[in-house]
Amino acid sequence: MATGQLFSRTTQALFYNYKQLPVQRMLDFDFLCGRETPSVAGIINPGADGFQKLFFGQEEIAVPVHATIEAACAAHPTADVFINFASYRSAAASSMSALKQPTIRVVAIIAEGVPESDTKQLIAYARANNKVVIGPATVGGIQAGAFKIGDTAGTIDNIIQCKLYRPGSVGFVSKSGGMSNELYNTIARVTDGIYEGIAIGGDVFPGSTLSDHVLRFNNIPQVKIIVVLGELGGRDEYSLVEALKQGKVTKPVVAWVSGTCARLFKSEVQFGHAGAKSGGELESAQAKNQALREAGAVVPSSYEAFEIAIKETFDKLAEEGKITPVKEVTPPQIPEDLSTAIKSGKVRAPTHIISTISDDRGEEPCYAGVPMSSIVEKGSVGDVISLLWFKRSLPRYCTHFIEICIMLCADHGPCVSGAHNAIVTARAGKDLVSSLVSGLLTIGPRFGGAIDDAARYFKDAYDRGLTPYEFVEGMKKKGIRVPGIGHRIKSRDNRDKRVELLQRFARTHFPSVKYMEYAVQVETYTLSKANNLVLNVDGAIGSLFLDLLAGSGMFSKPEIDEIVEIGYLNGLFVLARSIGLIGHTFDQKRLKQPLYRHPWEDVLYTK
Repeated sequence: MATGQLFSRTTQALFYNYKQLPVQRMLDFDFLCGRETPSVAGIINPGADGFQKLFFGQEEIAVPVHATIEAACAAHPTADVFINFASYRSAAASSMSALKQPTIRVVAIIAEGVPESDTKQLIAYARANNKVVIGPATVGGIQAGAFKIGDTAGTIDNIIQCKLYRPGSVGFVSKSGGMSNELYNTIARVTDGIYEGIAIGGDVFPGSTLSDHVLRFNNIPQVKIIVVLGELGGRDEYSLVEALKQGKVTKPVVAWVSGTCARLFKSEVQFGHAGAKSGGELESAQAKNQALREAGAVVPSSYEAFEIAIKETFDKLAEEGKITPVKEVTPPQIPEDLSTAIKSGKVRAPTHIISTISDDRGEEPCYAGVPMSSIVEKGSVGDVISLLWFKRSLPRYCTHFIEICIMLCADHGPCVSGAHNAIVTARAGKDLVSSLVSGLLTIGPRFGGAIDDAARYFKDAYDRGLTPYEFVEGMKKKGIRVPGIGHRIKSRDNRDKRVELLQRFARTHFPSVKYMEYAVQVETYTLSKANNLVLNVDGAIGSLFLDLLAGSGMFSKPEIDEIVEIGYLNGLFVLARSIGLIGHTFDQKRLKQPLYRHPWEDVLYTK
């Protein structure tokens, strides 16, 4: 066990099993104390490497993250404190690994419930190698104005109130982390404050004892008075009694052992800590308080009188000139996190993203204000598209039409460009997303991407009252092919069945099909020019979607124009065809097809 000071203003630690709040609190404490370097040198997250962004005052810093304890110790040889936030299941093994590193001098184990047999092994190894274990089941420790472990002393407001941003003259040790916070406050009220405070933890076998730390405090010149808070159960306090009797502790000790109320209960009582259970009269709070009093410690008659006893002892030392008054300093203001400041109404900040179609902040996600449960119970895929794309619940005939479009456009065989690309990519051993994207990237004016253009041109022509002749010939003069007209395979005598199904559904269910009928009139004129200039599926969907938008009565003219302009209708083809492209990818992988190489006899080699 170390015989003097554990920490200083240059102490750095390695933090095991990253937790954002305690690490940030350590860095905020560093800034409050005016440290030049952060006290957290590195973070250890088993299996992960990289950096973690945190704040050091107003500056954002990148703290290195290491996958192993060994790597972290090698990268930060001056970091000699290991703060272990692992669970009770792995705390012992990781702590032992840390103790075996030559650079690590102090290990703090936060977890409760570490098996006692494991703790005993840690204690034995630490004592044999002159290292310090704080815990298990500890909040940690603090040296005022220099260094703190994890969540020790709580919030910044509490730290400032307890004047822990600068050193005082009191060495304090306790079993309880929660009571440590209470005593830090008490000590700050009646003395010049804490120099160092340690919570050894409430387990039956703490890694270091009350007397270990009292003996350390006795060797630290800046500590003038020692305050000890013990508790019933165990016999740790008696080692302090022996040290006092043997004259090993020469500084005033003010002590209190809590748990005197246990005698009011008829049966044995287990308090909050694993070790807080009296195993007989010798382990009672009354017996320990009496033994400490007889050994020379200042022991009040009750906990209520503890504060007075600390004050009187401190005041006496001050009167004797043994304590130099501490010069008060004003700590710097810790910058407030933006999220906290916004919640408190101190600042307002612009958002970076606007979303009007979904909200995942409540008990369940909502699509355009409609709860997910309602959609699942009463809706369909068409309803989901209706809400997420058009931000309203469309009539059932509209959502059914959307679903029909998806079914009809899901696939058109392996020979079209999108499917071909997806197949070739899948056979090259690429993953699903790569194969899907490869196919989607072929969608454009010549393949599946003409729905929006068909809707745009048909709408403009119809709204301007152009005859099919005027429309087609006007497009010809501009050098533009009529989108939605023409097919490489289908013709007057071999109509596209998909177009017929869409037209039949629309004539049965739509209130109006004026745009579709106009497209059919255009088809009649183009067929007079060539047998394959039929209305294709792009033209059918484009014209019928105009009828859906206009006939539903749910969209204004500017909204319809915006929908066509943005590219909503091509979105239907992209969504639908993704189903087929995924299917082709799975098909090729299931068949274990080899790398595709285009046959040379299918290539015209020419100069």
